[in-house]
Amino acid sequence: MHNAVSVQKWTSVSLQQLPAIGHELLNHYTNQKVWLFHGDMGAGKTTLIKKICADLGVLDTMSSPTFTLVNEYLTRNGEKIFHFDFYRLKNEFEAVEIGVEEYFYSGHYCFIEWPNKIQSLLPTERLEIEIITEDPEHRTIEVTVNAH
Repeated sequence: MHNAVSVQKWTSVSLQQLPAIGHELLNHYTNQKVWLFHGDMGAGKTTLIKKICADLGVLDTMSSPTFTLVNEYLTRNGEKIFHFDFYRLKNEFEAVEIGVEEYFYSGHYCFIEWPNKIQSLLPTERLEIEIITEDPEHRTIEVTVNAH
């Protein structure tokens, strides 16, 4: 059995505030390696992930892996970071085929957009970030920690 605990919430967040929130998330949740990003199209999921990856020292050009399902980035320290986008996923089997569970349990950061498409494959220990669009300029961000 696992427990979900809502731990942080920001309201009326502008896109310009995302770097500061990404930085704060990294500082508070260093032991969480699987991060799920929920939100509508255009809510800021990819933007927030790019900011977090930049804080982690990713040197690669980052883009959403909409067509490849996963992008692998390297940090300046040689650490791997995996960025998933399951928006175009037809079924969970496609995720199984690329070996998502190996990624999730690798000990490396895994940032996952559209995680609802692979619900049964997700580890119980994870950080969930819900981005709710209030209007085109503002959003609410709520963070939940799921653990055993």
